[in-house]
Amino acid sequence: MITHLPISGNPPHERSVIKMAYDDNYLYVIGKLFVSHPDLIQAVGKKRDMDNGACDWLGISLDSYHDRENAMLFFTNPLGLRWDATMSNDGTAVGATLPLNMDWNTFWDVKTTMDQQGWYVEMRIPVSSLRFQVRNNKTVMGFSVLRWIPATNEAYIFPETPPNWGPASHWKPSRFAEIEFEGLISRKPLYISPYLLTGREQSWALNETETAYEYSSGFKLEPGLDLKYGINPNTTLDLTVNTDFAQVEADDQQFNLTRFSLFYPEKRMFFLERSSIFDFDLGGGTKLFYSRRIGLYEGDPVRIWGGARLNSRIGDWDVGFLDMQTASLDALPSENFGVLRLKKRVFNENSYAGGMVTSRLGVDGTFNVAYGVDGVIRLFGDEYLTLRWAQTFLDDQENNPLSLNPTRFLVHWERRKLEGFSYLFLSSYSGTDFNPGIGFEIFDDYYVTRADLIYTWISPDSARLQSHNIMLRNYHMNSVVDGSLLFYYGGPTWTFATKNGWGGSFNVVYNYEFLEEAFEILDPVMVPAGNYHFINSKMTLNTPMNRPLKTLLGLDGGAYYDGFRLSPSIQPAWNLGASVELGGIYRYDLVRFPDRNQTLRNHIAGLRALYMLSTKISFSAFVQYNSAIGKVISNFRFRYNPREGTDLYLVFNEGRNTLLEREIPTLPIYDERSIMLKFTYTFQL
Repeated sequence: MITHLPISGNPPHERSVIKMAYDDNYLYVIGKLFVSHPDLIQAVGKKRDMDNGACDWLGISLDSYHDRENAMLFFTNPLGLRWDATMSNDGTAVGATLPLNMDWNTFWDVKTTMDQQGWYVEMRIPVSSLRFQVRNNKTVMGFSVLRWIPATNEAYIFPETPPNWGPASHWKPSRFAEIEFEGLISRKPLYISPYLLTGREQSWALNETETAYEYSSGFKLEPGLDLKYGINPNTTLDLTVNTDFAQVEADDQQFNLTRFSLFYPEKRMFFLERSSIFDFDLGGGTKLFYSRRIGLYEGDPVRIWGGARLNSRIGDWDVGFLDMQTASLDALPSENFGVLRLKKRVFNENSYAGGMVTSRLGVDGTFNVAYGVDGVIRLFGDEYLTLRWAQTFLDDQENNPLSLNPTRFLVHWERRKLEGFSYLFLSSYSGTDFNPGIGFEIFDDYYVTRADLIYTWISPDSARLQSHNIMLRNYHMNSVVDGSLLFYYGGPTWTFATKNGWGGSFNVVYNYEFLEEAFEILDPVMVPAGNYHFINSKMTLNTPMNRPLKTLLGLDGGAYYDGFRLSPSIQPAWNLGASVELGGIYRYDLVRFPDRNQTLRNHIAGLRALYMLSTKISFSAFVQYNSAIGKVISNFRFRYNPREGTDLYLVFNEGRNTLLEREIPTLPIYDERSIMLKFTYTFQL
């Protein structure tokens, strides 16, 4: 192994021994992770999928299809927790978001021990948990191993990979070593996971005349079933009946100070496995497929009767298929949701071309059908060209495929390597009739041109800085109706990271916005229609993640339309020993328009608490307050997870109103309360 951080290429200060073996059933990984002093071992965290930089880690990454784009990650710490995830898009961030899916889980086991000389790992990963191709009795995969030592802020890696591609350079499949297996055969496993859900729900809702709130309650007792079948080593079929997501944690509260739609990430397990195959990003936050359109309607859950998902790799082809049927809800009819995704490697190992078809069909005859074609081409070196085109067809529109009205397209050229000079040029278009029925669109009826110029310095060994860069961004959004400028922002951003773990950014942005109609922030505060020019800035600072107490600080402020805003925020996280973690968030938004004598203040506060009795038993609480909606939202969970596929959840959810007199009729104390018990057991056949 070789040092990855803080100074790439140096020999490691601590010795590591990693060995691998395999048989017909399992891939085995052992690690002997020696230390020169026992105080160098930091053991924090026992909860499944806990992500904490304050503890030691060892993990492997497998590009099981050897496509140099996707990888499965398996990591553990000295206390033996299991952390697994998937990486896509060759570890290249989309905007500020890494293509890392930490909600993905699969079947595997790990055991660890510690002594005065170090800590030791044994992993056992079932061959059936991997997806791979066999050619001439041989299977080729990409492989990487990473060790993290927070006490010295060091990361060791194999194969040698410099941190020149940003924060996920160590998870970049195109840089992995190549390993070869002989006689690797999947046993076509069949996992049958029945569940039973029971509990009580209470709610208060407005009556038909909207004069009072009516109380209702009910006892819930429902069975369901999930089935996973490995048709062959590279094809998996998932079936679900009466799907329920009672155990899912509440969404983080957000307060929107823009006129763009808010995006909430998917957290439901059924939609997360190999979800990258269904990714069709059209830029600017727009996606042709957004799985939260299934089973959720205006924030309320919609019963999912059942469905199927198929993931496959056939030669150079990736195939993804999804079909789900939902029940009716109020005025929403029962609907069928379908997605078909195809991708094929072309030209070279880092390029593909593909397409997607989506459908949303109501039993009342309504329909929304979309198709898209796309390609990501590695031209040479770190130069990548992305092309995407999509159209939508609805039951109540003209549906002319020769028109740009139902069309969205994207052209995107970037240099992905961050060291030295890099850039991004983008152009996208969204027609007036483009409306993806199971997609997400942050804004509509516009075209965008964007240019980012970036220069990154990787600091010498003697410097305190690890790296820093300056980015100049120029962004135009124009109306497709008359070509007028709707939105512009531009300016420099400076970002830095130090060798001891500090990081941050600072930018100054010039904004122009044209509002064709008044923009309501929060009743009664609104911004009148008109043209606005203003300058503001944003600062972030994060303390080292390798310490028990770490914090992310943020400050947005400056002019805001015809007034000004100030939005400080803080997100601390504190590890109290190996079993307790506390976390929080507080954001304050102050908006003032002196000329109109309007002021808005909003508070978002959240507290997370986690107690881990062992790697199998945990208690968690997540309580949030959002003054914009005048509500306290609480989520308490007990989880017993003796092995993968067997889970017992006890979940309490509550939405409590504050300032009950702010509306007429007077609000109830609670909007909803529920306590649910869910037990899932997996049979492997």
